[in-house]
Amino acid sequence: MATEQHTNEHASMTKKRIWQVFFYLLGITALEFFIALVLVKNEYIPHGFANFIYIVLTLLKAYYIVAYFMHLKFENMTLITSIVVSLIFIVYLIVLLLTEGSYLNVHMN
Repeated sequence: MATEQHTNEHASMTKKRIWQVFFYLLGITALEFFIALVLVKNEYIPHGFANFIYIVLTLLKAYYIVAYFMHLKFENMTLITSIVVSLIFIVYLIVLLLTEGSYLNVHMN
C-alpha cells in the first residue's frame, strides 16, 4: 500500500513536466547570461544589483532542481522541514566561521 501511494505521488512527474522544468532552467540560465554579457558589460545595471539578481535566480534554479529532479516536492513536510532547517544551520555556521576568520585576520596581523 505504501508503494502504491508513493507511486501515485510521483505520477505527476511525467516526461512533459521534466521537459517543462528543463526549459524553465534553460530560460533562467539564458537570463543570467543576458544580464552578464549585455546589461552589466554595457553598464546598464551596476555590478552589485546584478550580483543580487544572480543570487535570486540561482536560488530559483536550485529550488527547481531539488523539488523536481530530486523529488523533494513529492515528500512529506517533515522531511522537507528537517532538510531546510539543517541547511539554514549550515549556512549560519559558514557565516560565523567567515566572520570569526576575518576578525582574527585583522587583529592577529
